Amino acid sequence: MTPNLNYNWVNGKKIKSADEVSIFNPANGYNIGNVPSVSKEIVQEAIDSASTAFEKWSNYTAETRQQFLEKWAVNLLNKQEELAQIMCEEQGKPYTEAFGEIGVCAKFIRWFGEEGKRIYGETIPPSSENQRISVIKQPVGVCGLITPWNFPGAMVARKVAPALAAGCTVIVKPSSETPRIAIAIFDELMATGIDAGVANIITGSSSMISDTLFADNRVKKMSFTGSTQIGKTLMSKASDQVKRISLELGGNAPAIVLPDADLDNAVNAIVDNKFENSGQMCNGINVILVHKDVKQEMTKKIIESVKKIKVGAGNEENVQVGPLINKKAIDKVEQLVSEASNQGAVIETGGFKADVGESDLFYQPTVISSVTADMTIAQEEIFGPVAPIISFDTEEEAIEIANASPYGLAAYFFTSDINTIYRMSEKLEFGMVGVNGTQLSVPQAPFGGIKESGMGREGSHYGLDGFLELKYISLSLLKK
Repeated sequence: MTPNLNYNWVNGKKIKSADEVSIFNPANGYNIGNVPSVSKEIVQEAIDSASTAFEKWSNYTAETRQQFLEKWAVNLLNKQEELAQIMCEEQGKPYTEAFGEIGVCAKFIRWFGEEGKRIYGETIPPSSENQRISVIKQPVGVCGLITPWNFPGAMVARKVAPALAAGCTVIVKPSSETPRIAIAIFDELMATGIDAGVANIITGSSSMISDTLFADNRVKKMSFTGSTQIGKTLMSKASDQVKRISLELGGNAPAIVLPDADLDNAVNAIVDNKFENSGQMCNGINVILVHKDVKQEMTKKIIESVKKIKVGAGNEENVQVGPLINKKAIDKVEQLVSEASNQGAVIETGGFKADVGESDLFYQPTVISSVTADMTIAQEEIFGPVAPIISFDTEEEAIEIANASPYGLAAYFFTSDINTIYRMSEKLEFGMVGVNGTQLSVPQAPFGGIKESGMGREGSHYGLDGFLELKYISLSLLKK
């Protein structure tokens, strides 16, 4: 039995609301609990408390802030099984993936806690004998953080930890699909004894909450992970005050298999990535580009691997693919697959809803061949367990197909030639490139995209920089 999480955290206290939002398990459609739908007054209270807490929190030493973050990480690991169950029940991903995600939360929190001790400034050579030039880094201030549903734990940690380590205070708005795990993770942050108002979490109307955060000039930074369409809207809102904003948006990640690639390695890496979280991953592979010389063999190996994937509720043993998040998501997948089939693509395996339980949100892992680059399924982010395969003739053609996308989050390619590795890594127009592997999200590396996939980075010292302002100080020494 998972805990009742029908509250928010504002100014160090649990806040409830007469208005609530019901949350459902996508694996069976059951109501698993309610969360508050807060009023605008509560959002303002969160901003007030974060603004008040900022002065004290920002003046703590980096080591003091690190101690709170370390306690938070320990608390999460001590509750890893319970938190994984909440996530599995609410978001639908397999329990093993949810358990691993809580571990990832702890890694990011610990890494940023330590990296906060290395917020260094700089001394610059002067232009005159009595001048001294220095640069310092200071926390931005109050930050509004809007997190997505597909990685509802990791994204809370990946945004909150660097903000707190930098000396900022935060207000988190989790996805309306998956707020309970975010609240449960916040419980463990509150249990550290962190100062009231430093970290706040609010649930309810996304538009009202974001509008209120953007309108208040005490909120100095907004960070959002979600769709490109919404990201563009938020970017426009930020322009009213020239408010700092970071965006991690949609993707259309290609995986390119060159003829000299280790095909078994490529298959394992591509299938693991493509079907993780039921294909609902922003840096997940969207299309597989395979050289014509190895297309037949590669396609066969992918089909064989995909046919072994078990679909079911996340708490069932050995399940690798769970339900999609909601009806809108599965309707989109069905539409894309149907349209591709009508346009001449070949469904090699899958291509239909999976009848595995009480919900109609399960979709059978699918492989589609004879896909062309102009098909909608190759141009739009699928966000489901569907792997389209496109054949190409030359390296240049593959790069051209990949770069034609307006998105630029992640790309992957497989080859054994060192010259190809350097050449393609530099030519692919993406913020992240995986070579002979597909693992990208680690605390010490800058995660993020270019073009319509967003701006800013999460992870690494670059992610910490997103919560810091540079201040240049010029001192003129007085003559004796």
